[in-house]
Amino acid sequence: MEAKDKAKELYSKFYSPLLFYKDGLNINEVKAMQECAKQCTLIAVDEIIKSWNEDLYINCGASLYWQEVKQEIEKL
Repeated sequence: MEAKDKAKELYSKFYSPLLFYKDGLNINEVKAMQECAKQCTLIAVDEIIKSWNEDLYINCGASLYWQEVKQEIEKL
């Protein structure tokens, strides 16, 4: 899966549960929810990167892939 697609997939997993509360909120509250989902996604990816770096897989490219995913999340 492309890093951009993985970034969108992970973000949507954090944002989707928040959509339940979207009705009746103003635009600033919706933007705050989106930012919250983005920050949660970045935390999750940071933990993935950390686990790959701590293992023997540091040189296999997995860590680089997750760095690309993180960059794509930051663009959202």
